[in-house]
Amino acid sequence: QVQLVESGGGLVRPGGSLRLSCAASGSLSSINAMGWSRQAPGKERELVASIRSDGTPNYADSVKGRFTISRDNAKNTVYLQMNSLKPEDTAVYYCNLRQGYSVYINYWGQGTQVTVSS
Repeated sequence: QVQLVESGGGLVRPGGSLRLSCAASGSLSSINAMGWSRQAPGKERELVASIRSDGTPNYADSVKGRFTISRDNAKNTVYLQMNSLKPEDTAVYYCNLRQGYSVYINYWGQGTQVTVSS
């Protein structure tokens, strides 16, 4: 089993920055990738960014150039640095960990609210 604990959400003004953290614990073998998804009210959950075990990042077009995903393997933690935030970035952000490769399991955190408003 894997547990994911997110932190760092909150209220920020447009143009501001936040950094989300997600700490993983438990049985952490064969981690394929970690990432962040978000879900706004009335919308489907969408992938924001992910980072593979080899460090290769991937971003949604809507956040490219503004968000940066990184990971600290020693701490089993993944970060999402969010800059130039926009009101449309408002959502619950969920950390995700994919364990395994040809056969895999997805784990999710409990979510952290990010609100961008003046």
